[in-house]
Amino acid sequence: MTEPPRSVSRVVACVVCLLVLSASIAAGADEREPRRSDADGARIVELYPNPVVDEDRGEFVVVTLPNASDGWSLADGESTVRIPDGTSGRVALSPDPDSAAESTDHRVVEVSDRLALANDGERVRLLRDGDAVDAVSYDDAPEGERWIRDGEPRWRPLGYEPRSAVDAGPATARAFVLPDDPAVPTAALRRADRRILLAAYTFTSRDVADELVAAVERGVSVRVLVDDAPVGGIAAREATVLDRLTASGVEVEVIGGERARYAFHHPKYAVVDDRALVMTENWKPSGTGGRGSRGWGVEVESSDTAAELAGVFDADAGWRDSTPWREFRRGQTFVESEPADGRYASRVETERVEVDRVRVVTAPGNAEEAIVDELDGASERIDVVQPTVDDRTHPFLRASVRAAERGVRVRILLSGAWYVEEDNRALVDSVNGYAERRSLPLEAQIAEPRGRYEKIHAKGIVVDDRVVLGSVNWNNASVRENREVALVLESEAAAAYYRGVFEADWDTGKPPIPVGLVAAVVAVVLGALAYARRRIGFAAETRGGEKG
Repeated sequence: MTEPPRSVSRVVACVVCLLVLSASIAAGADEREPRRSDADGARIVELYPNPVVDEDRGEFVVVTLPNASDGWSLADGESTVRIPDGTSGRVALSPDPDSAAESTDHRVVEVSDRLALANDGERVRLLRDGDAVDAVSYDDAPEGERWIRDGEPRWRPLGYEPRSAVDAGPATARAFVLPDDPAVPTAALRRADRRILLAAYTFTSRDVADELVAAVERGVSVRVLVDDAPVGGIAAREATVLDRLTASGVEVEVIGGERARYAFHHPKYAVVDDRALVMTENWKPSGTGGRGSRGWGVEVESSDTAAELAGVFDADAGWRDSTPWREFRRGQTFVESEPADGRYASRVETERVEVDRVRVVTAPGNAEEAIVDELDGASERIDVVQPTVDDRTHPFLRASVRAAERGVRVRILLSGAWYVEEDNRALVDSVNGYAERRSLPLEAQIAEPRGRYEKIHAKGIVVDDRVVLGSVNWNNASVRENREVALVLESEAAAAYYRGVFEADWDTGKPPIPVGLVAAVVAVVLGALAYARRRIGFAAETRGGEKG
């Protein structure tokens, strides 16, 4: 086939450029300069097209207008409505200001009811004397979410504001694991003098409830926040525990419902005076009760860490998707369930460790980027323990593979519980196959508890001399839709402690390695192990569901 003349090619190229430019403008702001210099800074910054109320009452558009502004209007593709003269600053424009005021902190200015944003997509223009100064567009509007023009435009649930990762500085900490030492969480609560803020996904532990009631009786302020719809439903046992707490003076709130900011409220932490307790386990017999799951936890003596987690708690408990338990439970039905009753010998003792730096990371918002950065920063080894990896294209798994490709030794330990075993074995085969084909120091395996615990529920990573532990699962729902909390501990001692636990769980045919000998043992292991070389093929996404 002969090539077209260059002149034709240039014409085609120009047409393509024009199409790309048109698409760019349609996807965001109109790039034309304002008609007047006094229009500088005028822009559309937020849209709320699909409120969770009948007839979309309370929809609004947030704009920023220069001072002494007249002649402004807003066009939604079907009609143009005038903005009252003299309107300036950042304001929310709505045909229903009373309803809109319940959904925004911005000053609300009433405009004509001819402004009606379409749920299936719209192009909205800000006009000055009839000329477009700014324009934005969106596709389908998720119910109850705002379109935010903050950096890259995105949808965010109404009421949700992302937090930054917080550097809380050095601290002394107590590292522990479950089911080996279930006394640590209850002992931490027992030492409270002023306040306890307990955040939970599920809460069925009567032992923990005893400590909270006792704390109230000695004058401690106690608040509890739980999820409204955990997978499987709220257990009757949990309802009984929360009834007792409420009757004893504990402030119990339930987060979720139609205005929910998060798919699940999934963290497992407590603020006790100026200390912070962060775990991978739920407040239930199988978790903090030591009756089932392998979990990791840490109690940090740090007022800065406690302050940040108190801020997270207040933000989560203080909005419209939080409901008092007494009110929430009316008309509810609860599911029957049997508490775990396993018995496991204590093999790993709690250890006091010094931490050079504690960082608090939360999801949604900053945890995904922070944890990827940790994995991308690995220089020697990464050890991961997770119940499952639901999404084979997850950024954490991809970062782990990148680390192996640059020579970092990576091991991934997954649960053998019946409800994830098939998927986990498929992932193990994929990871090991990829590693074998490319001769990478990368290996995955299924945990064999052999009487030391029932199943893996920990969500932990040891990256060189840093530890990440908390509620973050390796699926996209966890880091992008759930409220999650995790700590990053920069500490040789903490890394040695949790790596010792990992080694014991990884090497299921041998007894646990004493924590004090970890450094020496690791040196021998690094020289002696022949890395597994098997196969991988990262397939399309699997489930993104949440199991606790």
